[in-house]
Amino acid sequence: MNPPLLSVEDLHVSFQTDEGLVEAVRGVSFDLGQGETLGIVGESGSGKSVTNLALMGLIPRPPGRIDRGSAKLAGRDLIQMSQKELMDVRGRRIGMIFQDPMTALNPLMTVGQQLTEVTRRHFGLSRAAAQTRAAEMLEMVGISAPESRLRDYPHQFSGGMRQRVMIAMALSCEPEILIADEPTTALDVTIQAQILELLGDLQRRRGTSIILVTHDLGVVAGICDRVLVMYAGRVVEQATVTELFASPRHPYTLGLLRSLPRLDRDHSLRLEAIPGQPPDMTRVPAGCSFRARCPVALARCADDTPPLREVATGRSSACWHDDARQPAGVASISPDPSPVAGG
Repeated sequence: MNPPLLSVEDLHVSFQTDEGLVEAVRGVSFDLGQGETLGIVGESGSGKSVTNLALMGLIPRPPGRIDRGSAKLAGRDLIQMSQKELMDVRGRRIGMIFQDPMTALNPLMTVGQQLTEVTRRHFGLSRAAAQTRAAEMLEMVGISAPESRLRDYPHQFSGGMRQRVMIAMALSCEPEILIADEPTTALDVTIQAQILELLGDLQRRRGTSIILVTHDLGVVAGICDRVLVMYAGRVVEQATVTELFASPRHPYTLGLLRSLPRLDRDHSLRLEAIPGQPPDMTRVPAGCSFRARCPVALARCADDTPPLREVATGRSSACWHDDARQPAGVASISPDPSPVAGG
């Protein structure tokens, strides 16, 4: 078995706020294989984006800090790298598509200036060669008349086109890993489908490993190989996409799946929301963080934090309930293409 391209171990990230210390990421561990698409899902505030910003060295300090942990890329620890070393990694070995392209792109620079900056920095291209490369990248992501569009500013592009520009920028140096943080947020379903098809096509052609951060389980069902489910800064379940949809082991995962629209369900039935709210991260309760919202919580859940442990070959869950895979009266959910993306 080949070693993982990226191995994250016991990552802890916190932020000092006016309300107190927020432990945003609490002991996250995962591996990413060559050519694999890993989905990271969970509600807002679960620690998905912070985990990946930590890998890129983009946590603002202060108020943030990485308390402990490692993230080894081909044996080198990203967490221990200096900012100069990380500058050599960003864009060249790890590319990132940020959640909001309108704020991630510089409104005062043309798209061409922003696309050529990364290739000149990492490949040492001349201005003319970098312009040619930038036009090729725009054409590759489906933007017509790429040479003339290089002179345009971000506000002259639609939301879907700005996202394509971000993808072109992230892939300009052919990175080994692409982190896509909510790449389809706020896009209509047609553009969303085009963006996801583009990512899949690029991965097949280049063998790029992808970390997809999303709240959309329909997207996960369509393109991911393996999934991490995060809640309150921790990974609560890890499985292949097939196993996750067929037999979720953690009650939180099951709640997410039951709230997903499906084409094969009785349309007269209402979707089931997970009751309550995620915990205040400045006052994380003892024991299982999900217990106040959990339909199968045990007395033990109030005191003991369940560890993420292997429950079957290749999959893990952090739950004390032996039958968390199938609480009474809940049918399994299969990973067919029926989940509605964007739901």
